[in-house]
Amino acid sequence: MDSTMTAGLWDRLSGIQAEPAWWLVAATGLAALAAVAPRPVWRLSRNAITIAHEGGHGLLALLTGRRLDGIRLHSDTSGVTVSRGKPSGLGMVLTAAAGYTAPSLLGLGGAALLSAHRITLLLWAATALLLAMLVMIRNAYGLLTVVLTGGVFVLVSWLTPAEVQAVFAYGVVWFLLLGGVRPVFELQVKRRHGGAPDSDADQLGRLTHVHPVVWLLFFHAVALCALIGGARWLLGL
Repeated sequence: MDSTMTAGLWDRLSGIQAEPAWWLVAATGLAALAAVAPRPVWRLSRNAITIAHEGGHGLLALLTGRRLDGIRLHSDTSGVTVSRGKPSGLGMVLTAAAGYTAPSLLGLGGAALLSAHRITLLLWAATALLLAMLVMIRNAYGLLTVVLTGGVFVLVSWLTPAEVQAVFAYGVVWFLLLGGVRPVFELQVKRRHGGAPDSDADQLGRLTHVHPVVWLLFFHAVALCALIGGARWLLGL
């Protein structure tokens, strides 16, 4: 790759792009809500939230020095991340806590980038994260899901005009912010009915000797605060 092409790619990555009109930002938020609220649609769109959830576990496992063995994504929108290392301690706690908070925190980070008009940087960063996650997937359905998701980001990033990229980026960030809220409520309902005995909240309860309900409240707080803060950034408030 010659220096001219390298400079062009860097300029494209580091440059700023025009933000869409406020009504278009609001419309992407409503579209994201339509992908999260209705149960039939959510059964499909939740796969993307599971990618972020398990990716959060995997990233924190690596950052805390654990050995990441692999990630599996299942057609029922569940997933599992397997890592090796000390079975207790701060690293394990952070790894377990990263799942339910990852979609919301990714959405908040994306909202910060969009508020700074870094649309291209957001799209390329998301693509890079998906590619990094791809090498750790250990089942066919997971590979298919991540490849399709990454393919959409690549196609939008390279083959569509700036206006389409902006709408897509805002829609993705809204979806992460809104989609990060619902799984926590679903987990709360499951636990109330005696389900999910080995959930992230229960694992954290055993690791920290803090009641799982406290961890559920923590997940709620992160998701709702990220949604409020991210929405203010996206709407220019």
